[in-house]
Amino acid sequence: MDTISVTLIIVGGLTLGIGICSVLLERASVSAPLIALFVGFVASPHVLGWVDPATWVADEQVLLEEAARFTLAIGLMGVALRIPAASIRRRWKSLSILLLVAMPMSMLITGGLTMALLQQPLLPALLIGAIAAPTDPVVASSIVTGRMAESHLPLRLRRIISAESGLNDGLAFPLVWLPILLVNHYSNVMEHWLTRTLFWEVGGAILVGWILGTLAASGLRRAEDRHTIENTGLLGFTLALTLLTLGTAKWLQTDDVLAVFFAGIAFDAGSTRSDRLKEERIQETVNQFFVLPIFALLGTVLPIDQWLHHGPKLILWAILILLLRRLPLLLLCKSMLGPLRRPRDAIFAGWFGPIGVAAIFYAVLAVRETQQPVVWSLVSLLIVVSVVAHGVTASPAIRRYKQSGT
Repeated sequence: MDTISVTLIIVGGLTLGIGICSVLLERASVSAPLIALFVGFVASPHVLGWVDPATWVADEQVLLEEAARFTLAIGLMGVALRIPAASIRRRWKSLSILLLVAMPMSMLITGGLTMALLQQPLLPALLIGAIAAPTDPVVASSIVTGRMAESHLPLRLRRIISAESGLNDGLAFPLVWLPILLVNHYSNVMEHWLTRTLFWEVGGAILVGWILGTLAASGLRRAEDRHTIENTGLLGFTLALTLLTLGTAKWLQTDDVLAVFFAGIAFDAGSTRSDRLKEERIQETVNQFFVLPIFALLGTVLPIDQWLHHGPKLILWAILILLLRRLPLLLLCKSMLGPLRRPRDAIFAGWFGPIGVAAIFYAVLAVRETQQPVVWSLVSLLIVVSVVAHGVTASPAIRRYKQSGT
């Protein structure tokens, strides 16, 4: 059979199988991204050789980047639709600390460990730290959504993790671009970073996303009032808004994934929905449909030869980053984090800051801009270790959280 047919069989069978066995997988403490990653690796040229993305396109990194961009956009729209805008306004102090203190500190911790253990130069190490700093919204959604999470975790905890993962994913953009500019010896680095990156690419993304989301909500309300639209649910409407925002923001050269998140927030704030829970369930199903292929694709392109070159200390480096990049910071700052004041809340949110699709997107972008292949080899290992560690600990941690009291 041709490779495309095999790929369709794998993705379709994987999605059906995980959908049928979702409750059993929760009990077995195995996450859907972890299974998809494993299946992709087994089908890759490293094992069975059934799927090889290098035969599809001239540059498999371009395929990986665009697949990650689209998956990230779909995931961010789902996160935005789950979080009322009022909830973000109420938690602005906590979110500001998570975004403006914890995330840059996470970047420095990861960069420092990369320099100390792997002897990487300062700027590439900081670039890797910036890529690994944000909590991935796609993997985080698989942890804080679903029946088990909804019945065992309080709403405040699920919302703060979702809101942080949605916001910091786009706001990591300036953190990633600063070391890229420095690595490339760009002239007037700070001027370019402040005016172009912060003002337009971040600020412009928020503006573009908010305008498009507000216009979409207004158009939907008018159509419902005038009965010019059938009541077929919001799934098609929000998918269309995701694509429109992604394309418009990219065309205007702003941070397109951040624009999608704010488009979702604005759309949710301006629309009226009586069947919110039903729509959220449908959106979660769509998210999973796109999550599985990206992790299966990642499994087929893992740079295992480059990992072996670094030796066993690479695993120690990855484990230390998962333990130190976020957990100690949230425990230290928990008194200033309203929803995370209790130690168990800070521990849960501190551990479950997964590295996933966003890191794929930023790592490929960084390699393209800086021609530093070591960035992909190291970040890809971090992603794999994170998917494994967070995938097998999610269900036990959620059950443990419930058992420790309310």
